[in-house]
Amino acid sequence: MCSRRTAQRLMTIPGVGPITAAALTTFAPRFETFTKGRDFAALVGLTPRQLPSGGKELLGKTSKMGQLDIRRLLIIGAVVVVRWAARNGASVGSWLARMMERKPRMLVAVALANRMARIAWALMRKGEDNRDSAMAAA
Repeated sequence: MCSRRTAQRLMTIPGVGPITAAALTTFAPRFETFTKGRDFAALVGLTPRQLPSGGKELLGKTSKMGQLDIRRLLIIGAVVVVRWAARNGASVGSWLARMMERKPRMLVAVALANRMARIAWALMRKGEDNRDSAMAAA
């Protein structure tokens, strides 16, 4: 029963459906093993590569290394949210609306998938439902 509650908790995130929630609960390691949400997003392969040079931190392209199934499902869910927001309009001033104004749609979808992975980590770590109204309105 614990995994069912976990899946229901994950499905409160916009763009995460039953298949993605089941994949997160099945394929992902225990959420307690990660100290930060970025560590979980890096495991999935949704963080930019860090290219340090001479004390200067540069961020490159998304690494795409990690758990392929979870990454693909999160990106598909993010694409659905971005398409919905493009057709119906995202709430004014929200993170998604600001990103869609200045970035290409696919880049916004990957950034949203990264955000969804971090939110999933936070929900599982704290054991509560999603309360992010800015993303829920989108």
